[in-house]
Amino acid sequence: MSVPLRLCAAVSALLASASPLLADAAKRPQYVIISFDGAHDVAQWKRSRDLAARTGAKFTYFLSCVFLLSPETRRNYQAPGKGAGKSNVGFALSRNEVSARLAEISAARREGHEIASHGCGHFDGAQWSKADWLAEFSQFRKIVRDAYAANGIAGEPKSWRRFAEKEISGFRAPYLSTSKALYAALAEDKFSYDASGISRGPAEPASDAGLTHFALPQIAEGPKARRVIAMDYNLFVRHSGGLERPSESKNFEDRAYDAFLASFDQEYNGKRVPFQVGFHFTLMNGGAYWRALERFAEEVCVKPEVACVSYRDYLKRTAPTPASPDDRPGAAVGG
Repeated sequence: MSVPLRLCAAVSALLASASPLLADAAKRPQYVIISFDGAHDVAQWKRSRDLAARTGAKFTYFLSCVFLLSPETRRNYQAPGKGAGKSNVGFALSRNEVSARLAEISAARREGHEIASHGCGHFDGAQWSKADWLAEFSQFRKIVRDAYAANGIAGEPKSWRRFAEKEISGFRAPYLSTSKALYAALAEDKFSYDASGISRGPAEPASDAGLTHFALPQIAEGPKARRVIAMDYNLFVRHSGGLERPSESKNFEDRAYDAFLASFDQEYNGKRVPFQVGFHFTLMNGGAYWRALERFAEEVCVKPEVACVSYRDYLKRTAPTPASPDDRPGAAVGG
């Protein structure tokens, strides 16, 4: 064999042996997006932030603004079609509780977590008009913006008002209840994304009219591998009909953990579609689902090529890179 032919054969063999490595290097990260709806209980704020510190994860907190209103300020909120001071999830129990929650929100922001909107009073807005939703969004921003002043709490951070008015760009609807009117209002109010969808298994987010739509996946769970939305409340209903059954807490924890991990593994070892899970600050079935979440995050968020990120950061990381002028079609070198 001539020298050129031997050289070509050697190069071909080297490329063939390296191809799996090149394929692995080109593989995108496995994104995991963990979020919390309501974001009220102060102890769970601390617990979630501790979990993030242990694992390097960044979370999205979908805040319900009524938890920034005390009994004295609750009438500052009026939901569409409701009287002032009405809420499906109550309000903060005291001004001191509001103060403690504000401190947690500020700490979470400093640590790189995302604060997003869950609306205010947790009403089902399926029948609301676009104007109703715009009114809800306006009240959310106003209540968050004025949380320190309205409750007579000192120490408002300098960036607080800009944060409330400009930086909150994501939304999840109470009860995951959506409509065309909601989407129109989100687009008009310049939200970046909505995370209220449901999909059969992990799904890529889709964009429409400048709004990115994320969907919580239905994942296989339990002995019969029946699908359930990857959210603690849905597991609670699946396992015990929405009634507390603490004697089976460990079993429910293991089932939830196994379901999360199996669905994650399928993506991590496959196409690497983003994997999303949703939680609340309520401990259900003796805290089974939070323990499952902690085990899951501690297992996967530290893996190579895994990024446990907020929705906001996912969008930043995956945004298309703008082309340089020289990359434009027809651009001439030196032109």
